Amino acid sequence: MRFLSDNTASACPEILTAMAAANHDRVPAYGADEWTRRLDRCLSDFFGTEVRAFVVTTGTAANALSLATLSPPYGAIFAHEEAHIVTDECGAPGFFTGGAQLVLLPGEHGRVAPERFRAALAAHPVSLHTVQAAVLSLTQATEAGTTYRREDLVQLAASAHERGLKVHMDGTRLANAVAFLDCHPGDITWRAGIDVLSFGATKNGALAAEAVVFFDPALVKDFELYRKRAGHLLSKSRFAAVQLLTYVEAGLWRRNAERTNHFAQRIGCAAPGALLHPVEANEVFLHLGAQRRQQLRAQGFEFEDWGPEGRGDARLVVSWDQPEEDVQALCLALARL
Repeated sequence: MRFLSDNTASACPEILTAMAAANHDRVPAYGADEWTRRLDRCLSDFFGTEVRAFVVTTGTAANALSLATLSPPYGAIFAHEEAHIVTDECGAPGFFTGGAQLVLLPGEHGRVAPERFRAALAAHPVSLHTVQAAVLSLTQATEAGTTYRREDLVQLAASAHERGLKVHMDGTRLANAVAFLDCHPGDITWRAGIDVLSFGATKNGALAAEAVVFFDPALVKDFELYRKRAGHLLSKSRFAAVQLLTYVEAGLWRRNAERTNHFAQRIGCAAPGALLHPVEANEVFLHLGAQRRQQLRAQGFEFEDWGPEGRGDARLVVSWDQPEEDVQALCLALARL
């Protein structure tokens, strides 16, 4: 019974069917096909504003190439200290920007507080001798399985824009955040001040498909050249684009996110005293201790240890195709513990 990561999940049958349907004839390569050309309109309708959207195959590529477009080599990128770009991307932001530095911000439950960011900006020197403040990067839903409310995003983006920074959002689990907050996708992206979004689909049912979404076409600049140089301009782009089209147009994003969020809520309710963070997406973080972690594993449950070894914390992630009986068994096991 595997709760290791939503990356362990299968691909949605609807997406595989759509890929098979696109698998005919010889069509223009490198994004000139009908599916890739339709992606801008699809995501413009989804977000409720005109966008430019570019396909890549990994979340790391989406994040790093977005940041490379927004930050110069001498830039400073502000991010939560537990953000994926900080802990899990092997220095990709620094590599693709040509040297930009990450400025790490603390924050409860994986979120950067607006007042904390304002203080960090005020303390950041404006000098020829320092990296120049360039980007604020936020994660929605966060690495702690929580969400930013729109009002906090508005404040954070306003503070960034006042100092001339651009705002990037790592939306690898954006669907879970939208489902939890029960809002329009535009409400927590461009309407809240987000300039560029890494739009994730792989964790929520796609095979290998992410998009970089520019809410201001003027910011696209050299993105296409960065993407080509990084090896993410796909020759057979239709097979990635059709995944994103199906994910959005068939409503898979919401169906899958609502299911995983619901199961995560059930797991959290089974062990309320052990919760480390509010459950607001498809991840559950628990303080179990070494003995209870061992007992769960002895019953066949797979999950990640989280944080320092001596602390005894665990992360459990619900995938879109998680069998309900696995969730029920986990809830019963946690209740017994």
